Amino acid sequence: MLRAVRGGRVRFLLPVPAPGPSPAPPGPLRLPPQRCLQRRLLQQAAPPAAAPPPAVAPPPAVGRWLLACSGAVAGAVVLGGVTRLTESGLSMVDWHLVKEMKPPRTQQEWEAEFQKYQQFPEFKILNHDMTLTEFKFIWYMEYSHRMWGRVVGLAYILPAAYFWRKGWLSRPMKGCVLALCGLVCFQGLLGWYMVKSGLEEKPDSYDIPRVSQYRLAAHLGSALVLYSASLWTGLSLLLPRHKLPETHQLLRLRQFAHGTTALIFLTALSGAFVAGLDAGLVYNSFPKMGERWIPDDLLAFSPVLRNIFENPTTVQFDHRILGITSFMAVTALYLFSRKIPLPRRTRMAVTSLLAVACMQVGLGISTLLLYVPTPLAATHQSGSLALLSTALWLMSELRRVPK
Repeated sequence: MLRAVRGGRVRFLLPVPAPGPSPAPPGPLRLPPQRCLQRRLLQQAAPPAAAPPPAVAPPPAVGRWLLACSGAVAGAVVLGGVTRLTESGLSMVDWHLVKEMKPPRTQQEWEAEFQKYQQFPEFKILNHDMTLTEFKFIWYMEYSHRMWGRVVGLAYILPAAYFWRKGWLSRPMKGCVLALCGLVCFQGLLGWYMVKSGLEEKPDSYDIPRVSQYRLAAHLGSALVLYSASLWTGLSLLLPRHKLPETHQLLRLRQFAHGTTALIFLTALSGAFVAGLDAGLVYNSFPKMGERWIPDDLLAFSPVLRNIFENPTTVQFDHRILGITSFMAVTALYLFSRKIPLPRRTRMAVTSLLAVACMQVGLGISTLLLYVPTPLAATHQSGSLALLSTALWLMSELRRVPK
């Protein structure tokens, strides 16, 4: 260090270092061995799993599509009932998925179709004096029913493929849609299996040729399941859930509504046995069956279990009991719901259920007393769908809010 004096001031001069190579930068910070091991383990650890994306609700178009499909199924059920009432179901003796979509056009084609029909029991026993013009009517009735069934199948499958491709279906909804499409295909096969039972030769039987009531009930039952599932899913997607307080009374009302809906479904299904056996033509009086409350031939078949499904008297008796029980259950449900504060829309559903039940009972009694006229009987069958639909609407209104 040098010291210099200038103008009375003392200054210190620092020595300038000699020129040379610049010092090396400081090396990296070295951690203790234990810290290095911890750091290496953290780097090798798997990154935390990302949280699953929130479930995306299907757009309203999916719900509207399912409601439209349920309406198409309802039309098929009503048209099938008219086909059965006009005894047209056995007029088409072949089943081809594509070939039969083209109806006969020329006189020769109609005569060939009529000749095929003449080879089966319905013509030989029941319609042996039928003309070609009369045959065309029943043929077109069955043709309309089959073509409507194909429209229903396309109404399910084509939009389902479109929504799937667009990514509008959640994972649970994909399973539901696959089940519905599979059921509609099974429904078509079951319909032909039912018709086939009425085309079989029965040498030991002199009864009117008709389809098996068991297969008819299976065909109608699967259609009702398809209809109910489509309607329920569509309503669940479109109607917002009510945030109702989970009280004991509400829980009992919900259980009561579920039981009543199941009873209505069973009553509608029993109507298939009535139609299959023409049981509505046995006793055309109400409330008694003839002169008695319980007819003498109620258990005429042996073994006893056969009467439930094969004795026309017992089948009509069971349908009456189920219908009356369903009406009483709906009435009790309405009265019980008056004790519980419910939203306006839910109250409308309960009131509508009682109104439709009254209408359906009136239609059933009128159909019976007037000896089952075709228009009234078809309206009665449509009323069963209306009653089931209203019950499903009420169940949708009362469903729980997910936590």
